[in-house]
Amino acid sequence: MNPETQTRTHAELVVEVGPIAHGGHCVARHEGRVVFVRHAIPGEKVRIRLTDAGEDSKFWRADVVEVLEASPDRVPHFWHVADSLRAWSHGHPPVGGAELGHVLLERQRSLKAEVLAEQLKRLAGVEHPAVWADPAGRENIVEAVGEAAAADGTPGAAGLGWRTRASFAVTPAGKLGMHAHRSDQVIAIREMPLAVAGINELKLWDADLQGVERVEVAAPANGSRPLVLLAPSAGTRAKRLSGILAQLPDDVSVASFDPAKGEVLQLRGRTWVQETAAGHEYRVTGEGFWQIHRDAPETLVGAVKGFLHDGGYLEPGAVVADLYAGAGLFTAALADAVGVTGSVLSVEGAPGTSRDARKNLHGAPQVEIVQGRVERVLRQKPRNFDAVVLDPPRAGAGKAVVSQLMAAGPRAVAYVSCDPASFARDLGYFQQGGWSLAGLRAFDLYPHTHHMETVALLTPPA
Repeated sequence: MNPETQTRTHAELVVEVGPIAHGGHCVARHEGRVVFVRHAIPGEKVRIRLTDAGEDSKFWRADVVEVLEASPDRVPHFWHVADSLRAWSHGHPPVGGAELGHVLLERQRSLKAEVLAEQLKRLAGVEHPAVWADPAGRENIVEAVGEAAAADGTPGAAGLGWRTRASFAVTPAGKLGMHAHRSDQVIAIREMPLAVAGINELKLWDADLQGVERVEVAAPANGSRPLVLLAPSAGTRAKRLSGILAQLPDDVSVASFDPAKGEVLQLRGRTWVQETAAGHEYRVTGEGFWQIHRDAPETLVGAVKGFLHDGGYLEPGAVVADLYAGAGLFTAALADAVGVTGSVLSVEGAPGTSRDARKNLHGAPQVEIVQGRVERVLRQKPRNFDAVVLDPPRAGAGKAVVSQLMAAGPRAVAYVSCDPASFARDLGYFQQGGWSLAGLRAFDLYPHTHHMETVALLTPPA
């Protein structure tokens, strides 16, 4: 960082806060320059601290450090280390992962709806789609999922305790921590209010984690045995891991993993967790993907089946595909729907996760599990699908996969997305091929963050 940039990143400015933007920040301007401000609400007047402000940068980034004129939707943040005002008053930035915790939940969802509508308009040319509605007919909303207030009835405590998975860093002193946004700085924590009780009850913040760089925790919503994954630093000896193991509860599985190699080594118990959803049991190994909100699997399976079944695309004997299938959440539901007279092609790129899918679906003869890149498998196994479930990673499916899908000629695609920008881009590719957005639902599966999940029904030209 050059001296000019360093000086500017310590500067404070007063700005009027503009509209919400994709990524968890609002847009403000200072002397004509765009400033992306986190921890604000549109319409507020705030004092900000510049966190990324190079002289030649097209835009700057900043955190709110003082609210001069507050929005009526501002509430006290539920988590001190994630509260920008409190954190900076103690001389450090807030941790990431709860950037909307200062906003009333109802307003959070309206802001997310604005972001989704803006992305659809800008990247796909879709304006105020009437098809974006929940089952009750309410248009352009982001639906609450599993919402419940705290036991004491405090509204501000709603939207907590939903994460069944959490990722932590480790401070130089060996204490559990989290990164500040867009930073290598790790801040020690002593609670994770967004996580289910099974994660907080481990009290990992009391452990000496020296020799470990990262900790991943999975605590299934069904109450089955949690798993703690430790990513050792280079040169960490087995004796040090044994010392950490001795600090963790006996009824918790513990494993070490190498993110670069994708290797998971058993230290105690098993290297996987048992998940439950839509009447099925699922084995999910190590860092294998699973929806993190405790109610997300049931919610998303219900939305996908609702679109495909109501449209007549999912019935006994149908030929369907589940692309980017993970451990088989949607595959199992599709197999139930098409029955033994139908067929399901399930494609997953990660070898370990694909092995989980094989174990999870071994009793369904109508399912073919293939490990590999989606675009390669579609080329090697061409077939005419009645319906396709498309659940790509955050980056989206991309133009090549969308083109291959349209060429395969399915009657419908149910697109599940965790990123409105990549979804809108892919929707644009479908529309260039004459396809239509026939249905769309949005879910607040990540309360107090800027993230959301969407499920869309896409249909080919008549």
